[in-house]
Amino acid sequence: MSPSEPASTQPAGPLVVRQYRRARDEVAPFALVIGVVAVPVVAWAVWASGPGWLTPAYVVLAALGTALGVIDGRTHRLPNALVFPLTWATALLLALAALGTGQWGSLGRAALGALAFFALYQVLYLVAPRGGIGYGDVKLTLSLGAVLAWHSWGTLLGGVFAAHLLAGVVAIALLLGRRAGWKTGIAFGPYMLLGTVVGLTWARLVGF
Repeated sequence: MSPSEPASTQPAGPLVVRQYRRARDEVAPFALVIGVVAVPVVAWAVWASGPGWLTPAYVVLAALGTALGVIDGRTHRLPNALVFPLTWATALLLALAALGTGQWGSLGRAALGALAFFALYQVLYLVAPRGGIGYGDVKLTLSLGAVLAWHSWGTLLGGVFAAHLLAGVVAIALLLGRRAGWKTGIAFGPYMLLGTVVGLTWARLVGF
């Protein structure tokens, strides 16, 4: 979830410097956990990407996705300081992958997939009960949708389905264990990221 973010108290400076400071401040309280989790996730990214031209996009997604998953799990926030750089980096690195491989059709599908995923979650954000979907989740769809749809529409659908399935299973387990109630909010960002891992792993195994 991503509520409105507090105004920055950092001194003025170049945009890149201010962006770096915001990202650093978001990561700092959870740096140890993020670092430990990121190691196997980045290793997975190298394997899942081939490795090849897609490896940089996968590695950035793994690193920033780990940070976002940990922060959202702890605070129910997906900070813009990490979501926006991930979105722009994904777009740039997928464009470079298309340039290196000549897969311009995949790049076009990635762009359409990002927009389709975004539109779906925009609708869910508007119709879901308050607290069901945060706008941070909506913004995260752009990068996740692009990477998933690069491979195929089936990969995108599989990643989205896996995210909701995993979240549903965990929610039911929490309810049965009386560790949550029907109105208890859960951080959905980690499940979106795990669903993406499932989709990309499937694409790697079956050759999509």
